[in-house]
Amino acid sequence: MTFSLPAIDVPPAPETIDWIPLPEELDKWLDSAPGHPLVLDTEFERVNTFYPIPGLVQLGLGDRFCLVDPDVAEQSSRFREVIADPGVTKLLYAMSEDLELFRDWLNIKPKGVVDLQIGAAMAGAGFSLGYARLVEQLFGETLDKSATRSDWISRPLSDAQQRYAIEDIRFLAPMHQWVTAHLRERGLEAALVEESARFADELAGQDDLDKHYLRLRGSWTLTAQQQVVLQKLVVWREVESRERDRPRGRVLADPLLIAIADQLPKSLNDLSNIQGVPGGVVRRYGEALLKLVEEGRRADIFGIERIAPPLTRDQQAYFKSLKRFFKNAAEASDIPIELLAPRKRLEKVVQDGTLAESPFFHGWRAQILEPVMNDIEDFLTS
Repeated sequence: MTFSLPAIDVPPAPETIDWIPLPEELDKWLDSAPGHPLVLDTEFERVNTFYPIPGLVQLGLGDRFCLVDPDVAEQSSRFREVIADPGVTKLLYAMSEDLELFRDWLNIKPKGVVDLQIGAAMAGAGFSLGYARLVEQLFGETLDKSATRSDWISRPLSDAQQRYAIEDIRFLAPMHQWVTAHLRERGLEAALVEESARFADELAGQDDLDKHYLRLRGSWTLTAQQQVVLQKLVVWREVESRERDRPRGRVLADPLLIAIADQLPKSLNDLSNIQGVPGGVVRRYGEALLKLVEEGRRADIFGIERIAPPLTRDQQAYFKSLKRFFKNAAEASDIPIELLAPRKRLEKVVQDGTLAESPFFHGWRAQILEPVMNDIEDFLTS
């Protein structure tokens, strides 16, 4: 696929890599080019921990780029302010993990963020397109990705790592220009800001521990009482994982939580007899788990939000018919249907029978769906 380009200058790769070594220098650097969006990326590690371990922060303003060690960024008061300031535009690509890092590392919920992967999809480049692929398609440059999974914690970083880190932000500002030009032609320039903010807010909203059990969609067959038990078990695991800084699956895997909620053990022996539950888990957590199970068994089920079941055969046929309207709107606007109307969102429409209660389909999506909205509503009420 080829793309028409407005006249866009790509900053050249710097001959030397600039590092900002002191928090006060970073404070000044961040205010050195007012009016320019801040281009932003991070590198981190997370293999055997719950929380990501920050390894590097990459920043750009105009044609200037720099690398910052995490401890310097952490001590910079201005860095924290800028990341949380909705009035300062931050350009990122595929930003979900970066936002999670800022939340867990600095206890910041970033505002004013613009995800250019979303923007590229809105501009017709394709859904969930990788950064290197888009750089090659837009600017004809091939990025060296050999340092992607290297060690970002140890110092010093190699020259290859440093150059890789700069390349990960060097194209963000010109990419933003290209996206903005195409979205302006489509009347969707504000939609990127809206969708990026919605995505960031939705990600931040996942902190509600009492809702985490709803992600275990394979447990929809549990009774309401068993789902109350599952909810308590999932909250317990989340707290335990965070306190021990261990991945959730290393504390207790999803299938075992579901099995415990399903079998409702009353004794350590019952718990030990559940297939797959390690003896170490029984010894370390057995009494706590049994207490949670008993609390869930006795709890009031009123108001418990049930885990959504898969669509029935009739609902699947209904889903396919409904999807045609969304597909027509997506094709007419050259926007991927995966972005306009993700499958889980459409399944919820099928189960609820209305769009009116779903804020997801308001805003820029209402604009795209407007030509087919009457057909959708007629179909839903037929």
